[in-house]
Amino acid sequence: MSEALLFDYWRSSASYRVRIALNLAGVPWRSVPVDLVAGAQKGAEHMARNPQGLVPVLEIDGQRFTQSLAILEYLDTTRGMGWVPSDPVQAAHVRALAHALAVDVHPVCNLGTVAYAASLTGDRDTTMRAWMQRFIRPGLEAFEVLLAGFTQSPFCCGDAPMLPDLCLIPQLYNARRWEVDFGDLPRIVAVEKACQEVPAFIDAAPMPPASQSQ
Repeated sequence: MSEALLFDYWRSSASYRVRIALNLAGVPWRSVPVDLVAGAQKGAEHMARNPQGLVPVLEIDGQRFTQSLAILEYLDTTRGMGWVPSDPVQAAHVRALAHALAVDVHPVCNLGTVAYAASLTGDRDTTMRAWMQRFIRPGLEAFEVLLAGFTQSPFCCGDAPMLPDLCLIPQLYNARRWEVDFGDLPRIVAVEKACQEVPAFIDAAPMPPASQSQ
């Protein structure tokens, strides 16, 4: 199997999801850093890969893919990972749980969105922290309630990681970064503990390359 190329940024939640997925699927891959803080995602080289100017971009199987959820579904389908149930009813519920974070919380907390909001106030650090806390905590509270509809043993939807787990762990990284407490959400805490024992999650954790801005 040839090496996949993942154009990513170490703190990107969407990239983090794909790193976990590639590890779980056992796909050999190499990171090609795109420094979001330095604006490399808007440079001509990266815009040629993804006209949206976003990460991640995954080159695999002779194809180039954008959008993390689409990439996860591709890996699930082509590698038989079982991250989405075959039953259409259960599949819809599992996707909805993942989308509650990846579609509803993450875009509002995207670096570009938050940086623009902060630019309107003139107080970057205070605005960014307040903004993140305003949206991350309610999103996690809703996710906690939604988890009650699934059998946790010990992951979000059963005894193995599925699509929601791949979306939850990166969001929890962001929660800690922006001082959002979720210690009182026991289902989420239990899922995080289970994922912390899986090498694929451990190895995907954000680590700043020496050459990149933090």
